[in-house]
Amino acid sequence: MTPPPDQKRDTGKTLAPNLPDYERARAAFSWQQAREELAGMPDGKLNIAYEALDRHLDTPTADRTAIRFLPREGPPVDISYRELAERSNRFANLLQELGLQPGDGVYCLAHRIPDLYAAALGTLKHGCVFTPLFSAFGPEPIRSRVEIGEPVAIVTTERLYRRKLAEWILETPSVRHVLLIGDVADAPDGTLDADQAMTRQSADYATRPMNPEDRALLHFTSGTTGKPKGAIHVHEAVVAHHITGKHALDLPPEDIYWCTADPGWVTGTSYGIISPLTNGTTMVVDEEEFDAERWYRILQDQRVTVWYTAPTAIRMLMKYGPELARQHDLSRLRFLSSVGEPLNPESVHWGRHTLGLPFHDNWWQTETGGIMIANFTSMPIKPGSMGRPVPGVEAAVVRHTNEGIELINDPAETGELVLKTPWPSMFRGYLHEDERYRKCFIGDWYLTGDLARCDEDGYLWFIGRADDVIKSSGHLIGPFEVESVLMEHPSVAEAGVIGIPDEVAGETVKAFVSLKPGFEPGENLMKEILGLARKRLGPAVAPRQVEFRDRLPSTRSGKIMRRLLRARELGLPEGDTSTLEGGKE
Repeated sequence: MTPPPDQKRDTGKTLAPNLPDYERARAAFSWQQAREELAGMPDGKLNIAYEALDRHLDTPTADRTAIRFLPREGPPVDISYRELAERSNRFANLLQELGLQPGDGVYCLAHRIPDLYAAALGTLKHGCVFTPLFSAFGPEPIRSRVEIGEPVAIVTTERLYRRKLAEWILETPSVRHVLLIGDVADAPDGTLDADQAMTRQSADYATRPMNPEDRALLHFTSGTTGKPKGAIHVHEAVVAHHITGKHALDLPPEDIYWCTADPGWVTGTSYGIISPLTNGTTMVVDEEEFDAERWYRILQDQRVTVWYTAPTAIRMLMKYGPELARQHDLSRLRFLSSVGEPLNPESVHWGRHTLGLPFHDNWWQTETGGIMIANFTSMPIKPGSMGRPVPGVEAAVVRHTNEGIELINDPAETGELVLKTPWPSMFRGYLHEDERYRKCFIGDWYLTGDLARCDEDGYLWFIGRADDVIKSSGHLIGPFEVESVLMEHPSVAEAGVIGIPDEVAGETVKAFVSLKPGFEPGENLMKEILGLARKRLGPAVAPRQVEFRDRLPSTRSGKIMRRLLRARELGLPEGDTSTLEGGKE
């Protein structure tokens, strides 16, 4: 177990965690108490944007920096809570002028620029439903999501409009408005220069009080096959966004926080917009994509204290070795966290050895809306574990029976991870797919589709997706366990593991690996990697084959897409590939 590190602010004083005693916090916690930490609105109403911005305006937080925007070139631009509130008010007034009504859908396809954040919060202020899309999406995945969600307005940039929307969006029946944000040189016919139009709008807007169960967010998540699913979230979700940011990410005011996730991914909305703002934190927003030297420079120059990133990004930094990190002053960092896929133990150890702090893994899904399981500042880390349930969440591991499900109490036994309903950020449905939604529940339990085990200390360990687990000669083999061992070889940058049909064993394990710079694929290296796996895992679990690839298919959130590896290996349909890093390969 890795002990919790000391937490220090710039003053050098020890900083007590927001959640100093996990067991006591769990025992005393209630969602009603968490809701009372927010301002709320009269008559029990609620609005995510009100909690993120408006409630701060009569406090010293109003003049604190909300967004420190780092353009691709040029100096940082600081935007205060008051300025962001005024900008979002102008956007809300523009939506009102255009005739949008509460409940109407507003999609946003944009890079990380300040107006994306103003549009998101202005949409919520007006009571419309906000849907972020990856700016890297191609025209077809955008179109499929538009057809499913039928938005009334699309917010995008001139460049993205011309590249991805111009040929078809104006013929889409539901879309009445295309609003261009950022620098607009020449708004094409049928579009509106939103930046110019917002200058004519008032900076005052009375945020619309919403019922807690009114729709606020629509997040799309890839299906294994077929079309993506639209997960519906409501304004009540802000209760979980706020308190889990405070407890699981240890966000206090005055901190400098950097969530590297794109807002097109649910993490980039829940913890890249809403949670840091409700907690009064300054958040770094970088317009540029990943660049190792730039990232280290941001951590140093912006004096980042809390950093939330993805395992893929960590592995990419690991490729560059410790030398680049040690050229920068990273002493302001006090808490590192990761999400998107399970965090290999090697990454936890690398963080401690190279950055002076371990990464804290946490687990959640688009459907859960917020962090459900985490490694907290006040608890020892078990590298490779997801951690323990956040206060207010009850998690269990179950086996399926003819009568339903039953709890598993054996720490050695694997089963499906389930969560006791309800919690505030839980999705309220799949858009237009009621039956699919109902199948996600048995009684009071939400079925995550993930396999896990729970050890004797209550820590949960991710085994794999239920449809990823490999069944070989009677053994259930979790891909993550195998991948973690492969990652320990000094040559391996990334690893993905799938099951290959076998007449005798049912399935055998095949591994795909990409190598770090300086290593070349070859027979001897393959034997080394297979030898390490057999030594660590045993012959029943270790891969029988290793295939070298320049890169592995992964989503923009960093998750290696094993189903694509399997589909390409076996000649099966690939299904939805819209979240693949860089689009379809």
